[in-house]
Amino acid sequence: MISTYVQILLIILFWNADCQIIPRIEECGLSCSQGIHCKSKPSGGIFSSFCHDAPASLSSVVLKSMKISTVMKCVQGSPCSLHLNIKGTLSLDENVRGLEICSFSLDTQQSQCINVRFTKKKGKMLSGKKVQVQFNCIEVNVAQHIYVTMKTVPHYCEVKLSQQYYVEDCRNSDVGKYIPACSAGKLDYNLDRARKIVTVNVSNFPRDQDYYVRLCHKWFTCEDAGAFAVGWLALPDARRVQLCPFENDTQVLWDNIVYNPSTQTLAWEPACPVLVMVNLCRFTKLNDHCEDIEKSFKNSSEKQVKYSRVDTHPRLCMKFTTKRGSWIKCPFAHGEFPAWKMRTAAVAEQIQVFFTSQTKAQFSVLVCNRTQMASCESLGMHHSVSVGDPVSITMSQEMCGSTICIQGWRTDVDYSVPLQICDTFCGFHGQSYSDGNPPKAMAHRMKSVESLH
Repeated sequence: MISTYVQILLIILFWNADCQIIPRIEECGLSCSQGIHCKSKPSGGIFSSFCHDAPASLSSVVLKSMKISTVMKCVQGSPCSLHLNIKGTLSLDENVRGLEICSFSLDTQQSQCINVRFTKKKGKMLSGKKVQVQFNCIEVNVAQHIYVTMKTVPHYCEVKLSQQYYVEDCRNSDVGKYIPACSAGKLDYNLDRARKIVTVNVSNFPRDQDYYVRLCHKWFTCEDAGAFAVGWLALPDARRVQLCPFENDTQVLWDNIVYNPSTQTLAWEPACPVLVMVNLCRFTKLNDHCEDIEKSFKNSSEKQVKYSRVDTHPRLCMKFTTKRGSWIKCPFAHGEFPAWKMRTAAVAEQIQVFFTSQTKAQFSVLVCNRTQMASCESLGMHHSVSVGDPVSITMSQEMCGSTICIQGWRTDVDYSVPLQICDTFCGFHGQSYSDGNPPKAMAHRMKSVESLH
């Protein structure tokens, strides 16, 4: 484990790399040590000269050092530009008339070279004197890979300094703020849903630079949008701007639901990673509510959310919950799979319960007291029944009421929709009516779960 001190040091180093301020210049030029007069002129290029054998009297360390940095030239009324700031030190020698500084772009294969000539004041000897040279007129682009050389004039074999240098990219806050090439541009779009076409318009970017636009998916998290458009300049590490034309179409993420009838397996596989809680629920017509089914909650850490031995009832649905809200998908609602039905009939002091199904199925029935929408407390009367075999439940007068329900569900699957028929009707001998009519010995009333909540 990295120590806290090392972690802090790494943070500081990365922060400095991205936030380093680039020195400013208003004019570029050549300067040499005090007392040394120098002037520059363009030379033929990095490959235009051949080397000569060095004289025996030439010091092997005539070129002392070379340092490279970046400066930013900013002139009022004009955009800023980046330049190489090259500093070199050499010892003057009677065999050396000057030096040549060249830069070669490994990205564009282009070179720039200048010759620096030294002149002495009358009566002064320069041999052996150290001279510092600074030149900052070589303009470079953001994130360029540069190869810089410094040679003597004339060019003696094996007497040169060379160094590779990487120009700061747009991640540097100073470069990103003031260099036009780092502008991410602005994206606008038109969405034609009928023709399934997205038209992207790009503005606010340098016209002399190529600009890339592509449509892609957020693979690390697609909860916010799924597909989105990204635009950036054709430069290494250029800033990118994105827009999400489908950010309000989150519901399409939950479409990939598949049911396998042979294994009775219901599965959902995300198109891309999304933080979501998935569970099964029972859809009700009241306020489009979907009551959660216990022990069916699963999170999206798995590549596929799967439920085995699932009831194909039209009211069995999947609920997807994220920090943005919840979405309900009912894969069996369109009647493509066989469904079962429950009916009741009140006959005298009994309630008869019937189940119909296109497939062989086993059910359980109980009488319960519905205290709230999602809760129905058992009253201790529980029965098992098969398709086509009705079950009769004896009801006492105290058990007849608006909150008393007959609840049925499949027992031959792992996940079933519990259906309820409430406000059961009972007929009892000896019951008095306000109109004085004698009570009927038998009262019939049929109820189907299809018309209930």
